[in-house]
Amino acid sequence: MPYDDSPPPTRRARPLSVAAALAAVCLTAAGCGGGPEADGPGASAPGPGADAASSTTPTPTGKQPEPSGTASPSDSGSGSGSGSGSGSDPTSAKPLPKGPLTGRTVVIDPGHNPRNRDHTREINEKVDIGTGRKECDTTGTSTDDGYAEARFTLDVSHRLRTLLEAGGARVRLTHDADRPFGPCIDERARIGNEAKADAVVSVHADGSAVGNRGFHVILPAGVKGGGADTSKIVKSSADLGARIAGHFVRTTGSAPSNYVGGNTGLDTRNDLGGLNLSTVPKVFVECGNMRDPKDAALLTSASWRQKAAQGLADGITSYLKG
Repeated sequence: MPYDDSPPPTRRARPLSVAAALAAVCLTAAGCGGGPEADGPGASAPGPGADAASSTTPTPTGKQPEPSGTASPSDSGSGSGSGSGSGSDPTSAKPLPKGPLTGRTVVIDPGHNPRNRDHTREINEKVDIGTGRKECDTTGTSTDDGYAEARFTLDVSHRLRTLLEAGGARVRLTHDADRPFGPCIDERARIGNEAKADAVVSVHADGSAVGNRGFHVILPAGVKGGGADTSKIVKSSADLGARIAGHFVRTTGSAPSNYVGGNTGLDTRNDLGGLNLSTVPKVFVECGNMRDPKDAALLTSASWRQKAAQGLADGITSYLKG
């Protein structure tokens, strides 16, 4: 599942307190079962560079090649606002309202870049992730109908930005499809660090096997080596991840992953540069499996993506207010 690194997940035990926090929210939710019905399929064609074939060989739990030339749903809720990490002003030009998140900084990291497929040489260059070297970035996955993960992540990130800014947060995106490729995984981490973010959330969708359903939140493991040292963020990131997972269940109706995380919706990994190099609380969120038709029906639904953004926003707000 090549969102910022390609090796298979390293499974680690999750802290009992984190699993208990998710379980407590599940008990108060409408249920941890399947998600709501999706909207009908979209009819607009993919934008240039958004949906491309990949030469990557599929693996049972890895992200799959992207089909090309197929229709994909139109994205909505992607208005202007915060700048990206590529040189533009990182904050909105408009004054932010006073709210529960006033004075807080959140960095949203939309997984991949729609134009990565046009820059395979550059994104295959290795970068230092503290404990080794990994590819700069990857193209991401897509649904069978060609809706690219990179489009999904931008759409959800735009919706999430709007919700957080309405609460008074200062929001920065690591990119807004405003650069030829990337940013590389080390730069994505650096953007959050330099912003001194109170929370960083990297938005993704998985590319696993058919029948594998649900979301999961990836937490940083305790890593120390080279330029990586997560010792100061492991606990806070686990809290952030548990709150996001609980609210995601409640708001979207989607169940925690049935193939990663032991049905907790939480997974701890030590092989992701975006987490290893972070010095501020950070998690990855795999919102669903694009290669499963039932999950894909949700991910391609604009109304479900709004619910996903709301679940993320509610979890982030709960963490920042807690």
